[in-house]
Amino acid sequence: MLVEELAAPAVHPLRYERAKEVQRLRAFHVVIERDPDTGVLVGHVPGWPGAHTQGADTQELLRNLREVIEMLLEDGEPQLESEFVDVQTILVA
Repeated sequence: MLVEELAAPAVHPLRYERAKEVQRLRAFHVVIERDPDTGVLVGHVPGWPGAHTQGADTQELLRNLREVIEMLLEDGEPQLESEFVDVQTILVA
């Protein structure tokens, strides 16, 4: 047995593939609003044209938006028109 084999930890091939998947995860900020006329939730990624969808509840909306983002990423890196910074609350008397 080689010295390198002793030093290297044994990694199960499926765990290695899973670790690679985790490294590829990306995060996108999402804005969620409710349409006052229909009650449907509408979500979009700020600054990314085409990254928007709707859903009856938050879970459905996020699932739909994830699918939209995955499809858009197949075309390459997004060309963001702006960058999400923050959401603040302003108190007015």
